[in-house]
Amino acid sequence: MQAFVLTGPTAVGKGTVIAELRKEMPDLWFSISATTRAPRPGEVDGVNYFFVTHEEFDRLVAEGQMLEWAVVHGLNKYGTPRGPVDEALAQGRTVLLEVDLAGARQIRESMPEAAQIFLAPPSWEELEARLRGRGTESAEEQRRRLETAKVELAAEGEFDEVVVNITVAQATEDILKIMAEGR
Repeated sequence: MQAFVLTGPTAVGKGTVIAELRKEMPDLWFSISATTRAPRPGEVDGVNYFFVTHEEFDRLVAEGQMLEWAVVHGLNKYGTPRGPVDEALAQGRTVLLEVDLAGARQIRESMPEAAQIFLAPPSWEELEARLRGRGTESAEEQRRRLETAKVELAAEGEFDEVVVNITVAQATEDILKIMAEGR
């Protein structure tokens, strides 16, 4: 089987498309990130995240056991452990990793055989409308996210495949086709 990396800008619909992919492909293995932050109420270790100490995280990085990782907001570390991904692939499962642009670039180095898919909006205006329509971020946070989205969209050409999310159903179908073809 193969690993697939899914990246795209804020509000492009990654979470919604992934939920549909998981319905259509029940055997799809979706990675769980490791983090140094404390669990939030209701979060379960090994289900929502692998909760580790800063020392344990640093050891995983030093030993090359992280496919990608970053320090978020200058506080906690988040990353994708290699072991569970390798194990799922060895079991013959299709693997999906959802990461940001920096994570995709790191995975390109640490696991070059992974197919990289960029989920793009139909237009800049649509992306802005989707972000504002969510109503979950302040105006300042929206501005920051849109600035980041410009950088992410400029990197679209780095990816093996680009899927435009006009509708969730079509984007899901396009990604399933890419997965079936093995790239």
